[in-house]
Amino acid sequence: MYDSIETQFLTIGSVRTRVLRAGKGPAILFLHGWGCNAETMIHTAKSLSQANTCYLIDLPGFGQTDIPDSAWQIADYATFVHAIVTELELETYHILAHSFGGRITFKLLSNPDYSNRIHKVLITGGAGMKPKRKPSFYFKKYTVKILKAPFLLLPGSLRERGLEWLRQTAIWKKLGSSDFRQLDGVMRQIFINTVTEFQESELPYISHEVFLLWGKNDDSTPVYQGERMEKLLPNSSLVLLENAGHYAFLDQPAQFNAIAKAYLQA
Repeated sequence: MYDSIETQFLTIGSVRTRVLRAGKGPAILFLHGWGCNAETMIHTAKSLSQANTCYLIDLPGFGQTDIPDSAWQIADYATFVHAIVTELELETYHILAHSFGGRITFKLLSNPDYSNRIHKVLITGGAGMKPKRKPSFYFKKYTVKILKAPFLLLPGSLRERGLEWLRQTAIWKKLGSSDFRQLDGVMRQIFINTVTEFQESELPYISHEVFLLWGKNDDSTPVYQGERMEKLLPNSSLVLLENAGHYAFLDQPAQFNAIAKAYLQA
């Protein structure tokens, strides 16, 4: 096994980006989830590095990579990843993506200018499907609208100051998700852009083979979302891992790595 991890920094546009590299052989690009970084999947990368060159990116806004200077959409992250692949001179590569990385992967696969370099794709706990909403979601949604309404009637500068004050109140902070509460500035808007874009309409047009490897106890992107992906993707299969959640590669590392090897190194 290759235990040596090389670190390099690339500048893509104005974004200084950290890339970790391990192993030798056909390339695998790792795309991590929201709030994570390249190290999250390092143990899987080390396992696969026996027969592959594994590249792990800190996506913009995470780890040691710069925050974007504007509120990116998922498509912007896909464009960025393609630029990284081009800079690394990868003519073909596999993808192993987790959660938010799955959203980016679907954008890459949906663009023929990007997808022609991609070979095999493994997505675990992938995001991008519209979730089933609980009543508490709608309660929070309409409470937010009611709280914001008086401030929206104010003129420009007063409106912005009022909304900023509202965002600092205890009741407002309780209404947001734990991910949202930890964010501010550009990353907060990127989070909103991300979680409000649903990708069901893109999947039927993706011809690539996609392997979906899911933790059976995933409560962030539940199994029904993986099942919906399998139904919408023309060339896909779904496998569930027992006693594993959203981070199946950490909950069941030996089993996950064995399956990933069998698929990506076949």
